[in-house]
Amino acid sequence: MAEKAIRMQATTLPTHSPANPSQEEETRPLAPGLYLVSTPIGNLEDITLRALRILAFADRIACEDTRQSHKLLHHHGIATPTVSLHAHNEGDRTPELLAELAQGARIAVISDAGTPGISDPGMHLTSAAIAAGIPVHPIPGPNAALTALVASGLPVERFAFHGFLPEKAGARRTQLEYLARSSDKATLLFYEAPHRILDTLSDLATLWPQARVVVARELTKLHEEFLRGTAAELRQTLAARERVRGEIVLLLETGGQPPEPQAQTIAARVTELMASESLNEKDALKRAARERNLGKSEAYRELQRERGKR
Repeated sequence: MAEKAIRMQATTLPTHSPANPSQEEETRPLAPGLYLVSTPIGNLEDITLRALRILAFADRIACEDTRQSHKLLHHHGIATPTVSLHAHNEGDRTPELLAELAQGARIAVISDAGTPGISDPGMHLTSAAIAAGIPVHPIPGPNAALTALVASGLPVERFAFHGFLPEKAGARRTQLEYLARSSDKATLLFYEAPHRILDTLSDLATLWPQARVVVARELTKLHEEFLRGTAAELRQTLAARERVRGEIVLLLETGGQPPEPQAQTIAARVTELMASESLNEKDALKRAARERNLGKSEAYRELQRERGKR
């Protein structure tokens, strides 16, 4: 307990008067269980007093990347032992942590940034803990998607978060086409990597040419930036830069109207895809077929009919 007291003092948390009802919680020993602790997405000041208390008094902190987490913990003077918990070892690590939790341990889970489980590790362990009857406590705090949403200027009454889009171009386009056909009026949110943002914006420009789009980059950091416009406009802006850097949240306002690529002939669409995305004719025809919900053979026959009319 003396060690815990030293660690807690290092966080320099403010004291409370006896009249403050939170005083009892702050001085009461931390209850056993799993704690999902949200951490800053860029600015180290964006962490709650409760989160600092949990991290200081936990028996162990499970981190997505211990090296990254140590920067935060060191900044706030927290010396709680850490263990890695990431996408590649969560399945193997879970039984070990569950055994400790079953013995009354207090284990905190943090990701590199934001809320554990939101496109980050933590949900496998959380589900296992719940199944084992172990208390799970959410400690709210920063989240990149919601931070971007509230400052985007797009509607917040109805929104849907879809995490990272698929890395491969065909799978990404298929998912976006599905969303274009099925979405009601809502704001869609995605995480995207800097090296894929131009290709993704090209897809959005085809499927939602007039929709309002926002690129939120490096949120809460020194070079925080919001770009607003159509997908084509934002692609042009970013393509003019030598390099696109940083963490990106991509937001799109949909209107529930499906795209209408059928207004363009298959032959014209194949030619367009070959020119704009450097696809060969076979891959361009596959893409055009998916856009029209056609089988490859049917799309090929249509292509030949259109070319025969020339």
